[in-house]
Parts: sequence; structure tokens; C-alpha cells
Amino acid sequence: MYTKLMHENSEILGILFTGGEGPQKQRLKKIFGSLPEGTIIAAADSGLFLAKKARLEPHWIIGDMDSLGKAKFFNDYSAETVIRYPVDKDFTDTELALNLLWEKGCSKVWIAGGGGGRTDHLFGIRDLFERERFPSRWLTAAEDIYCINCAGRLLMKVKKETLVSVFPLGSSPWKLISRGLKWPLDNVEWKRGYYGLSNFATENEIEVTVIQGRFMIIFTGDVCQQQ
Repeated sequence: MYTKLMHENSEILGILFTGGEGPQKQRLKKIFGSLPEGTIIAAADSGLFLAKKARLEPHWIIGDMDSLGKAKFFNDYSAETVIRYPVDKDFTDTELALNLLWEKGCSKVWIAGGGGGRTDHLFGIRDLFERERFPSRWLTAAEDIYCINCAGRLLMKVKKETLVSVFPLGSSPWKLISRGLKWPLDNVEWKRGYYGLSNFATENEIEVTVIQGRFMIIFTGDVCQQQ
């Protein structure tokens, strides 16, 4: 699958590895095998395990480190690389890493990990996409999730019958148009609390364009195939 986000100029990509279930090794290789020059990488506490699984070394490891204390390789990182916070703090490790990437000049951020485990943690990551500044992609063990704003367009090559679900985010009104889906999204009247679940691709290429509002687009399954 290739991904093309329109209306992007020169951008600095940030990758945030966090705890919880993330893509398996082969999928990590497909996604992170060729990153843009200047990509900035941060690991939120145990997200370091996923970063190493992807064979990437983070520029920073940030958090309370409660999940890394017994990991021998953690001691190999310099003091400049590790930003340690107390366990009792106002922000999650994922929030701290996300804010760090924004501060370092990233114009878009992908989150890898965060699937499975505690539901409150899952909801916590999901709500990061409701904020004024939000990640553009979230990669879990089973999903590839995109967040697009007004005037954004997502063009994807996928396998036919790939499941596609759509959730409105932020403030109304919401409107989008689509191509290549079983049930077109053009005339859907979106309301808060409503969503489009288990739609699917009828073509090998789909297109979703946001006219108003912000949307989370969830692709379920191993759709990250190089075409």
C-alpha cells in the first residue's frame, strides 16, 4: 500500500513508539524500512521495545521508565537521550513524547503501538486525535489509522475487501466524499456519536476527501503491502 497525503509541503516527520501492541516485525519493516531524511524518533517508556523491533534507534526515550527498569539494554543509552519523569505526573508517557516531537519541530507525527491492553490507555491515545494539534497516523497490531482534516485527501492502494471504518472527530459540521468504497460517504449526515463501521474497498485504490471537519479513517488488517 502507498500513502499520499495531499497539500503537504516540506515536513519533518516524527515517529512516536509507545507501549502496547504494535505492528509485527514484517509489517514494521514495510512501514519503516525507508523513512524520510530528518525523521525524528521518540520512544515513550516501553515503546523502546517496539522501536528496537523496528530496528530504529530513538533520539529520545521519555517517560517514568517504570516498564524499562529491568531491561539491560536500556542502560546503554546516554543521559542526553533519556528524559525521565516521576511516576506521579500530569501527562502520560505518550503525551510527553508527542509534545517533545512537536517541540523539536515535527510537522506531522505517527504513533506506533498502543493497541490492546487497558481500555483507558486506548481511549487516551484516541483522544489525542481530538486535540487542536493531532497525530496524522496510528499503527497498532491490526490497524492502520489515519486522521485527516478539512481539505485533506487520502489516496490509498489497498487489497479489495479491506475493511474501512470512519469516525468524525473534533467539532461539527462534518462532510467528506469517497471513491472505491462499497457504501459511498458522500451523502452521510454525520453527527456526534455516529460513525461508519465495516465499510470495505471494492477497488484496489480508494480515495477519501474531507470537505468539512476532521475524520479518523481506520483500515483493519495487513493492508500495508507494497504495490
